[in-house]
Amino acid sequence: MTKSNRKLKELLAAINDEMDGADLDDETRSMLESLDADIHDLLEAAEEAGDGPIMEQAKLLEARFATTHPVAERFMREVIDALVKLGL
Repeated sequence: MTKSNRKLKELLAAINDEMDGADLDDETRSMLESLDADIHDLLEAAEEAGDGPIMEQAKLLEARFATTHPVAERFMREVIDALVKLGL
């Protein structure tokens, strides 16, 4: 596992820990779970996704977290940066 992949997985774990007890609407929680699963699948399969649905979903979550969950927003921004560095 590359350093970037490991960092991305750590960031995803941090977001999940932060949001575990948070009061999230069902759609946001579903998006977060879906993004987490999609990123893990991509990392495990070493596929290149381009600037597709995963990046869009990450950016949507970052925007949703901006006003109510600033810590998760920061983690999501780091996830986006890591995805960019991986070429996803």
